[in-house]
Amino acid sequence: MTFLFWAAAIVVFAIAEAATTALVSIWFAVGAAAAMVASIFTASLGVQCAVFAVVSAVTLAVMLPLLAKRRTMRQPPVTNGSPLTIGSRGIVLREIPQGDIGRVRVDGLDWQARTVDGTPLPKDARCEVKNVDGAVLIVSAVPVPAAAQPAEQLH
Repeated sequence: MTFLFWAAAIVVFAIAEAATTALVSIWFAVGAAAAMVASIFTASLGVQCAVFAVVSAVTLAVMLPLLAKRRTMRQPPVTNGSPLTIGSRGIVLREIPQGDIGRVRVDGLDWQARTVDGTPLPKDARCEVKNVDGAVLIVSAVPVPAAAQPAEQLH
C-alpha cells in the first residue's frame, strides 16, 4: 500500500515540477522514488519517511551549488548588434559611402554597416564583419576571386 502512495507522490511532484519549471519539487520526486524503493524492503512508514527526507535533502544539497554555478555562467542575451556575426560574410545592400553608414545583409538579416577604414563599398560588394559597434556592423571588403570575375575585367 505504501508503494502506491510513494508512486503517487512521484507523479504529483513530477507534475508540480513540470507546471513550474523552476526546480522546486524535483528533489521531492527523487526522495519519493527512494522511499518507494525502501517500501519494498520495509513496511515501516517511519523508515520510508526518513529515507524520503534524507534523499530529498541530499539531492537538494548536491544540486543547488551546481545550479547556482550554471546560473552565473549564462551569457546575457544579445540586444543590439550581434557579436555572433563577427567573421560572417555578407553583401552590401545599400552603398556604404566614405566614412558613412550603408546597409548589408549578413546571415539573412539586414544591418546598418560602415567600413573598418572608412573606405566606400559599392552595392552588391561582398564584405566580412570585423566588429560590432552598438547596432552597426563594422565590415571590410572581401576580394572576389579571379575565377569569379567577368572576362572583361580580367584584361
